[in-house]
Amino acid sequence: MVKEKLQQELSELTDAEDFLDYFEIPYDPRVIDVSRLHILKRFHDYLKQAALSGGESAAALRALYRSLLEQAYQDFVHSSPGTEKVFDVFNRGRRQVVLIPVETLLK
Repeated sequence: MVKEKLQQELSELTDAEDFLDYFEIPYDPRVIDVSRLHILKRFHDYLKQAALSGGESAAALRALYRSLLEQAYQDFVHSSPGTEKVFDVFNRGRRQVVLIPVETLLK
């Protein structure tokens, strides 16, 4: 019942500031302005990597979530979205340009 309450509360959070406020993590709004989506994506990635047994108490889950969110936030305090490359678009190679002669399009 307590875990479900935690999950319900988390499902109502809508942005990085909500999550940071919920977990009482102090933050610099300038970092959030630049990296809000990157922080939440990194938090999500950390949650996916976390070894959860399913038997954790709500307090243990809350502590783990807080720790992982703080780690995600700190990643962007000391770095940048371009350096951290959280989203796939940053990991793609250079775009290839293919030239097609106009004459072939008219055929």
